[in-house]
Amino acid sequence: MLIRQIFISPGHNYFGNHGKPPDDYTLVEVPRIQCVAGHGIRGDRFYDYREDYKGQITFFSFEVFEKLARHFDLKNESAGALRRNVIVSGVDLNELIGEEFSIQGVRLRGTAHCKPCYWLDQAVAPGAEKFLEGNGGLRAQILSDGVIAVGDAQLVLAEPRLIEG
Repeated sequence: MLIRQIFISPGHNYFGNHGKPPDDYTLVEVPRIQCVAGHGIRGDRFYDYREDYKGQITFFSFEVFEKLARHFDLKNESAGALRRNVIVSGVDLNELIGEEFSIQGVRLRGTAHCKPCYWLDQAVAPGAEKFLEGNGGLRAQILSDGVIAVGDAQLVLAEPRLIEG
């Protein structure tokens, strides 16, 4: 598995803004993040958002982003436009829903599919929400403190089994 990019933001542009225009919080690309068990990513908008929040960290597949970019002829768009925290290659994120796993020593639990919302049609391209149905990424809870950094990473399942990717 390869961690290609990591993003954090101090605030929500779309989350909680139904019926209102988006906010304008900058998405910041960083080389590493500090994960805090039960709280989230230090410095990110979902840090201490809610007790036991299922989206303390989010992941998105770079391979899916490449398909999205080709389909909508996106030339200068970054995977950061999707507002997920960690952009990865080489793993099927849907296979991690319901699984406990670790990346670079940080233990995580895949909690749910990161369902695409209508804001993607504005933030990326009209039709992006529908295009990403079933491939919107992974929401996860952070189970142990640690750092996740850009670069090669081994994904280790708590209960080993064969996963594709």
